[in-house]
Amino acid sequence: MPGLIKAEDIAAVKERSSIEDVVRDHVTLRGAGVGSLKGLCPFHDEKTPSFTVRPAVGSYHCFGCGEGGDVISFVQKVEHLTFSEAVERLAAKVGMELRYEEGGGPREGGVSLGKRSRLVEAHRVAEEYYTGMLLDRGRADARVGRDFLRERGFDSKAVETFGVGFAPADGDALTRHLLQRGFTDDEVTTAGLSGRGSRGLYDRFRGRLVWPIRDTTGDTVGFGARRLFDEDRIAAKYLNTSETPIYKKATVLYGLDLAKKAIATDRRAVVVEGYTDVMAAHLAGVGGAVATCGTAFGVDHVKLLRRIMRDEADHAPARVVFTFDGDAAGQKAAMKAFGEDQRWAAQSFVAVAPEGMDPCELRLARGDAEVRALVDDAVPMFEFAVRTTIRRFDLETAEGRVQAMKAVAPIIGSIRDTSLRPEYVRTVSGWLGVEVEQVADAVRRAGKLAVPDDGPERRQTGTDEVAEPGPGEGGPAMPMPDLRDPVVAAERQLLQTMLQYPSQYPESVLDGLPTEALTAPAHRAVLDGVRIAAAAGHRTGSTAGWVAAVGEAVAAPVRPLVAELSVAPLPVRYDASTGMPPQRYLDSLATGVRDAHLTRRIADAMASLRRVQNDPDVDAEALRERTTALHALELERVRLRQGVSS
Repeated sequence: MPGLIKAEDIAAVKERSSIEDVVRDHVTLRGAGVGSLKGLCPFHDEKTPSFTVRPAVGSYHCFGCGEGGDVISFVQKVEHLTFSEAVERLAAKVGMELRYEEGGGPREGGVSLGKRSRLVEAHRVAEEYYTGMLLDRGRADARVGRDFLRERGFDSKAVETFGVGFAPADGDALTRHLLQRGFTDDEVTTAGLSGRGSRGLYDRFRGRLVWPIRDTTGDTVGFGARRLFDEDRIAAKYLNTSETPIYKKATVLYGLDLAKKAIATDRRAVVVEGYTDVMAAHLAGVGGAVATCGTAFGVDHVKLLRRIMRDEADHAPARVVFTFDGDAAGQKAAMKAFGEDQRWAAQSFVAVAPEGMDPCELRLARGDAEVRALVDDAVPMFEFAVRTTIRRFDLETAEGRVQAMKAVAPIIGSIRDTSLRPEYVRTVSGWLGVEVEQVADAVRRAGKLAVPDDGPERRQTGTDEVAEPGPGEGGPAMPMPDLRDPVVAAERQLLQTMLQYPSQYPESVLDGLPTEALTAPAHRAVLDGVRIAAAAGHRTGSTAGWVAAVGEAVAAPVRPLVAELSVAPLPVRYDASTGMPPQRYLDSLATGVRDAHLTRRIADAMASLRRVQNDPDVDAEALRERTTALHALELERVRLRQGVSS
């Protein structure tokens, strides 16, 4: 079938691609025991890391949402790509040229690797062009842009650092430049760099100062532009790239490519309101500053920052500082941010500069130190929210105080640290001028603010392309094992070790462990896959190849469990010299599962013997057979336990 990538090339891409390196482009990982890495899941919102990567196995699994798989499926899900597109993306990263069945090529539709690369390259050329225009002292029309930046304290070095540029007022200057560089009409319009009118193509940005908007990897995917000329008053003061296949304003933050290292290191993000504010903050020494791009700070921005700053409930609190203008619009933005506060494990703060100045104005008027102090002296988000809410009421009247108390009560009730609530009840009662008991009672009655509910997460999937099925696709759903049962939990650990350390189990262990020894149907299916893969000789290869072979041997509904078990941590201390679990632990798992199986069989045999003994018509031979079978099982269990003790 044309367009399908050859199977051997897919296998080669998986082998050459480091899942650790690929995942680190999207998730901050930290050590989680021998051979394991952990971080916040990129596929769902969580406060405690449950996303686990096992580089040696080549797999990942999230114990929160259940997502798991190999390096290809990770790229598929995190980049919203089809299977073929994900393989093409990874192949390009490792410098491998793919072959296709029957002379086919990369698939059409969606954002293929080639198409994305062309759109990103068009933005790189555009950024280079815009910056060149701004820095060209011979261009008189760009002087207004240079003056604008100079007046705000930004020199040519800052321009180069942040890639700021100037879009000429000519109707199609950039478009002509891009076409001369070999880009097509469709590419420049799809990229959002040009528009199409009745007279042909025209530049999207004209007579404006432009800032490149980059994704976390540093690729420029869009632009933000500010009006410069008086004759341009009809158009909006700020314009942003329209949504394109590579630019989604709700999932990008201006400056994040420069800020992510500081955010990850300091575990502090500073959210400002404009492009010049980001520049001013960075130049003043606040390296974790970012800004939204033509949209309000929302859920996807929260998730993006949380992953980078390791915003985890079991760590020292991270900090998120919002800077807002002191006007009504700034207060409204702050209250919206407070509505999202429960999505963070981090502590949220608000910084409002004196006289309502933004960071850019503050740096220009009072210097870099004042910008740093603004961020360092930020007040807790809920305190700002309470004070902002109280200002709406006339506290000189009894009615105003009561209404203010009712309005702030759910804010106090929403404070995550319940030990702080009594203190803030006392503080707020002082601000309002009412009795502490009145505020406490109002808080009890009000409960918490409603947490914004965006419904279940939806990820983009292709609807115009049929997925490439693997062997064993389909099949009925299988109930998940109940890990509250200690026997089932022991079965799980046994399968984990068989998948993660196949060389540690001799053939005799598999031979002495019948499938029915496992109680959970899903565990039995995995054990059958282990037997099939072992019989085919895969245990002697790499661990990643072994896990892949087991996954291919089971039905599709069981594959996620195989992936999960292949990376799940074991509750045991590893041998420092070998990096392996202790052999005694491995032996005890196999013995324990067999012992539990024998115990169940003995119980069944005893019940059968009792039924026969109570049957008046039973013959002596049937009674003797059941008694002999029971004794044989008991003897087998004794031998098993003696083998353990010896």
